[in-house]
Amino acid sequence: MEETSSGIRLSAECLDEPPNSRVFVVLGKDTGEALIRERFSPFGDIQNIWLLRDRRTNESRGIAFIKFARSSQACRAMEEMHGRSLLPDSKPIKVFIAQSRASGSHRDVEDEELTRIFVMIPKTYTEEDLREKFKMYGDIEYCSIIKNKTTGESKGLGYVRYLKPSQAARAIEECDRSYRAILAEPKNKSSESFEHDYYSNSMRPELRGNTLPFCMQPEFCGFEKAETRIQEPVSKRLSVVSRLPFIQEQLFALFDLVPGLEYCDVQRDPHTNSGYAVIQYSTAASAIYAKYKLHGFEYPPGNRLTVIFLEDGNDSSDLIRKMATQLVTAQVSSALRSNSAMVQQYRTPPQAFGGTSAPQLLQPQTDAILPPPKKKVPPDTSVKERLFILFHPHPLPVNVLEDVFCRFGQLISVYLVAGKNVGYAKFADRASASEAITALHGKIVNGVRLKVRLADSPSEEPNKRQRTY
Repeated sequence: MEETSSGIRLSAECLDEPPNSRVFVVLGKDTGEALIRERFSPFGDIQNIWLLRDRRTNESRGIAFIKFARSSQACRAMEEMHGRSLLPDSKPIKVFIAQSRASGSHRDVEDEELTRIFVMIPKTYTEEDLREKFKMYGDIEYCSIIKNKTTGESKGLGYVRYLKPSQAARAIEECDRSYRAILAEPKNKSSESFEHDYYSNSMRPELRGNTLPFCMQPEFCGFEKAETRIQEPVSKRLSVVSRLPFIQEQLFALFDLVPGLEYCDVQRDPHTNSGYAVIQYSTAASAIYAKYKLHGFEYPPGNRLTVIFLEDGNDSSDLIRKMATQLVTAQVSSALRSNSAMVQQYRTPPQAFGGTSAPQLLQPQTDAILPPPKKKVPPDTSVKERLFILFHPHPLPVNVLEDVFCRFGQLISVYLVAGKNVGYAKFADRASASEAITALHGKIVNGVRLKVRLADSPSEEPNKRQRTY
């Protein structure tokens, strides 16, 4: 049981009831509770505010938790306040949905994971029916109905994906209870083991004797830095937050894998029993590397760490300028290695009796569950649905894409946009396109992460700014 500022004692379970109703805020150390309440109260009923303080000095650590009465209120506060300043002359704050103990979540709460809901529906519902029932709660990006792959009949289950987390939360709160709406598990949940292996396997070789400086490793430079909505200030200090409490010696050993660790200060949030620590390195380069290596790392397994930069009062602009040339060089090196590997993988093998054979397509290496390959339909078939595909860090070859997308049936063609990390897939059947979105969005194919959604109509594309994630 924990005592709130109003004198009411709450159990740890109540702190996250309903799930995703608590936000985690990174702000200035001189920010008081009154200002926080003033700026966040327009978004809903604030049940409590906690400011984390140093045990020895009682000074604020620049971390706050705000508990709202409803999930939609917390989501709207995150959407509106992330990247804004509480005062005209203050630095922008960062606002995230706090990890929820009550929901049993073992993952980072990313915006994209808060926009998709899972509902129970009558088996007679079409995708149009599903969209019509749920469009009153916000802008829907796509709907899909889960069908029996053998019979093609609806299983009475569906997904609705909204553009904003607050819209999905509102749908869960306000829709008819017969739908039993809940937040859907993240589509890339099955890829967490891949990410875990990536973090684990890619760290020690660089520390054992790789000739490149660790700040120039290709996978570090190519790591997707667009995971946050505003550019983070670079510093030598990191904030580490966990759903579970930390053990000082173990956390120190983990972050000491990156050279330059100066200290590891472990604290515990008394209101949630979650772990909190401040990590400091001797250089900003070490902190950058540790941040992008260990953010999302599962420690212990099933408990993902949230790692962000903390302001340390230093001007990092000079450091960034000095590192720029090295980073660009590493990016070029990474691109050359990727292209070389791709050419090697799909190079035409020689036949046993001289000459060459047609290119052999290897089985795609992916964390997605793929059905068996199916034949493409004739190229002059009428297009019923187009899918927009975003690749990171580089596009896949067309033959690999065709092999992956044809498995959902009724594929007409796949093509890439020259000079861009995007492509399109044309389908002759909307249900097949919807199954491709559900199976492939957020998945990794041959080391490339895919983001798949419905494409804009051709008439809208020139006039519409491309959405980024």
